[in-house]
Amino acid sequence: MSKILQVIKIGKKYNTINGEIEAIKDISFDINEGEFVAIVGTSGCGKSTLLSIISGLLKQSKGEVKYNIDNPVIGYMLQEDALFEHLKIKDNVLLGLKIQNKLNKETKNFALNLLKKYNLEKFIDKKPSELSGGMKQRVALIRTLAINPDILFLDEPFSALDSSTSLLVSDDVYKMIKESGKTTIMVTHDIASAISMADKVIVLSKSPSVVKNIHEINFENKDIPTINRQNEKFHYYYELIWKDLDDALE
Repeated sequence: MSKILQVIKIGKKYNTINGEIEAIKDISFDINEGEFVAIVGTSGCGKSTLLSIISGLLKQSKGEVKYNIDNPVIGYMLQEDALFEHLKIKDNVLLGLKIQNKLNKETKNFALNLLKKYNLEKFIDKKPSELSGGMKQRVALIRTLAINPDILFLDEPFSALDSSTSLLVSDDVYKMIKESGKTTIMVTHDIASAISMADKVIVLSKSPSVVKNIHEINFENKDIPTINRQNEKFHYYYELIWKDLDDALE
């Protein structure tokens, strides 16, 4: 498995009226092509800051983010679905392609076929307010996949959903990502979501954060997240990561 991304000694400092604040101290890890990686950490440890740096939305203070492909296409899915109410679902899905000047017959068909594949075709002429929260998250992911990204970034993708909806949507999101074969980095505060979805979980310390630990998640007969949560190894990994986070607070 080849490396698609290397994060090398990343650090980030902010200047405030109270002086300089160091959010991220020294973070390094590799991401392999096709891998699903989750980043977890305590509140305020800089998870979303790190994701913004890796995706190119924010400049680091030190270190290097190295992509091993030329001109990588980045897909970024926000915490909220960020759908535009004045646009129909079809037009929301095509928006990223329009912004990037990539909308043509081929890319349009690809995007609309994603809606059909994931049973959202009958909603293409609806407005976002006519869809449930879970359906809107699926549409948001389809919009992100429509640009055919090389790497997909998910920032707390289920935090705006209630717990039961979150479980169902995580299954759908996982299947969509795995079927697409996209390399994925997800930031989450939810240990259970991280373990049930990711191939690897990176645990950050409290701010200024460093990598506390990296856990390879190995389930026999790995399945959708709701089934993985029932795996006999699930609680073993949960306790390991919980202990890491507990130690990180000390």
